[in-house]
Amino acid sequence: MTVLLVEDNDTIIKGLSYAIEKKGYEFKFRTSFKTACTYIEDNKSGIDLIILDITLPDGNGFDLYEKHIKAHDIPTIFLTAEDDEECIVRGLDIGAEDYVTKPFSTKELLARINKILLRHKKTDKVTVKDITFDMDKMTVSRGDDIIELSPLELKLLNLLFLDLNKVVTRNVILDKIWEWTGNDVDDHTVTVYFKRIREKLGTDIITTVKGVGYRIDDEK
Repeated sequence: MTVLLVEDNDTIIKGLSYAIEKKGYEFKFRTSFKTACTYIEDNKSGIDLIILDITLPDGNGFDLYEKHIKAHDIPTIFLTAEDDEECIVRGLDIGAEDYVTKPFSTKELLARINKILLRHKKTDKVTVKDITFDMDKMTVSRGDDIIELSPLELKLLNLLFLDLNKVVTRNVILDKIWEWTGNDVDDHTVTVYFKRIREKLGTDIITTVKGVGYRIDDEK
């Protein structure tokens, strides 16, 4: 998978280059509106995600997105120092997947990148320790052995895999269970569900954040 960064800050370019390539993604960057336009038009089918600064030396990131990215349906994250509410709302309203303000956590940005790529490339398999989640087939395995989970257990585990390195709160989980089943459950029921999932996985990849929720950390 290829991630394109459109950014003119050398420090950010070097830092994200290292972090993104370490995750196994191909990293490309352009430092101006003009060079980004050319690269996108020449390689649009080969770009899986774009990280886009709003303030470029020769243009505006919003314009670049609306005129040269949106039509190609390339998932885009705005990464910018522009943190006022109007800019954030505009970025999301015109179709961006996410909006991250500087200064930012590289780890959090990588988690957002991973989540977006998984959502748009469902053929991906995600492996943490010896557990693999196949996003295409919606199956969980340990080595060559499929782990049998109930439909609800599978959906709950999928929530954590989609938000690697980020806590999924109990409130979100309760809302999702209501959405999926129509059942109004309590915290104790959630605890029981995750106890069963852990037992079936046989590998302790799920971290409980006491009083908050659950998390799976990508150790790659």
